[in-house]
Amino acid sequence: MRVAAVLGIIIVFGILADALLGIRPTMAQKQLDLSEYDLTFREDFDQLDVSAWGERPSRWIAHTPWNGDFGDARFADPQEGFPFTTKDGILQIEAKKDEEGVWRSGLLASTNPKGEGFSQRFGYFEARMKLPPGKGVWPAFWLIGVDRSQYTAEIDVIEYYGRVPWEFSSGYHIWRQSHGGEDTSGGHWTTVEDNGMLNNAFHTYGVDVGPKTTTFYLDRKAIWSFKTPAEFDMPLYPLVNLALGAGWPIDETPDPSILEVDYIHVYQRKDNHHGD
Repeated sequence: MRVAAVLGIIIVFGILADALLGIRPTMAQKQLDLSEYDLTFREDFDQLDVSAWGERPSRWIAHTPWNGDFGDARFADPQEGFPFTTKDGILQIEAKKDEEGVWRSGLLASTNPKGEGFSQRFGYFEARMKLPPGKGVWPAFWLIGVDRSQYTAEIDVIEYYGRVPWEFSSGYHIWRQSHGGEDTSGGHWTTVEDNGMLNNAFHTYGVDVGPKTTTFYLDRKAIWSFKTPAEFDMPLYPLVNLALGAGWPIDETPDPSILEVDYIHVYQRKDNHHGD
């Protein structure tokens, strides 16, 4: 998420890095079979349990645990009616300008700055969402590794850029520079046939992180896979947000813009990690 403004460059260098690491992105043509998994985390947004920073026990916090805002909208503390509302089991994350003309929006993370909350080592992570239309919107569903002491493992299940409504990106980053190493990144673009399908209807976006293979899914159909880096072997926690910008102008961004999230579910393989 930190460098999505230059995602195209990252993907190019990520592919080169993959070659050095022996990671080979492949297209795995298969339908996900959830009968092989147990549900371990279920958030259906019938209501929302969120605090700003985990100052009280809550299922979600409203910021990245390391206090890393990004993009052209500030992530707001939860308040009555903004930036989060729930109705009929649908979460709405709203981005709008405040009375001073500053864009504000929302982010949810399932782990607080102390590492408390939900996280899971390996498994299938999925969100069902309807994306907002309009230039400048930058919604995402992503994962971060709990242990950031030597590097940060990041998996971007979906990053969507409203200026190109017919596609979205998936990717991964292993951030090492702050610890004296070199970063590794890789990515994949998915193009959809219907130019408006991503913001006219709900779709599922998921990633299955296994000991051997990591596979990304759209509507539970595989779209991209690669050999799992060793750095992914740790508990990961989900985040979902509506950011703005990503390096693109927001002068034409609809005010307000709304990301709708039906659910976030996480599953664990029944075979105790002995599969992919």
